[in-house]
Amino acid sequence: MQPQHPLRAAVPYLKEFRGKTFVVKVGGEILESQAARKSVSEQLALLWHLGIKLVVVHGGGAAIDDVCTRLQLPTTKVAGRRITSPEVLKVVKMVLAGDIHVDLTAQLRAAGLPVCGVSGVDTGVLRAQRRPPMQVREDGASESKEVDFGLVGDLVPTEPTLVHHLLAGGFVPLVAPLAGNDNGEVFNTNADTVAASLAGTLRAEKLIFMLAVPGLMRDPKQPSSLVPFATTHDVDTLIAEGVVTGGMRPKLAAALTALEAGVGSVHLVSGMQQDALLGEIFTNEGSGTMLRRG
Repeated sequence: MQPQHPLRAAVPYLKEFRGKTFVVKVGGEILESQAARKSVSEQLALLWHLGIKLVVVHGGGAAIDDVCTRLQLPTTKVAGRRITSPEVLKVVKMVLAGDIHVDLTAQLRAAGLPVCGVSGVDTGVLRAQRRPPMQVREDGASESKEVDFGLVGDLVPTEPTLVHHLLAGGFVPLVAPLAGNDNGEVFNTNADTVAASLAGTLRAEKLIFMLAVPGLMRDPKQPSSLVPFATTHDVDTLIAEGVVTGGMRPKLAAALTALEAGVGSVHLVSGMQQDALLGEIFTNEGSGTMLRRG
């Protein structure tokens, strides 16, 4: 008996996801690699051509760190989140609404996507208020401490009307994670949080984080420790056990928020491995980590 063609195995997924919305957050580490950026763009283009609506949110932390270093500006992060001074905010705006945004827009267009780049400030796609000082427990610490994150914004509920219009017109919105308030202030906003917020508001079928690592791992140094599936209860346990550290903390916090808002599933997928996104979406075994409510 001849083996089943891979496309036949993908048919049930094609039927299920056609016409649905996926929100995809592309991490800054991936954007630093031209090959990875090209590969992810081509995979996203395939999803779009198969009838899946896409909203893409990009990060840029690595590039921000690099520019800050060259300008001799301090780079301080607490529990995976950046402290943003007025000087650092200028770098954030320059990077997120500048080189990275334009280059990814061009790459997505080259892959065949009708992409439209916007920032969260445009028409109030994202609205935020300045984050007040808060208690934060750092990795490995037994007690929390008060931290002022500076010009960082916490999102407030809003309807991303522009994103709805772009999707209805057949476009792919590419969102830079900057948010503003009604007084003209602009804030640095965590891209994972932005992606989760948009996924919840848009009632997305999936929220996908494209990472430099294979997914959620019990030991970041051991790819074999990949967790292929976890429920929200499992995630809470891993956080309590101290397995989740650094930049993975805000990602999982965003993932839990999205699931609570009704997003069908959240996926943590490598943006460095060839066709890992397609393997995660269209095969039973997947390639990364799937998170669901439970």
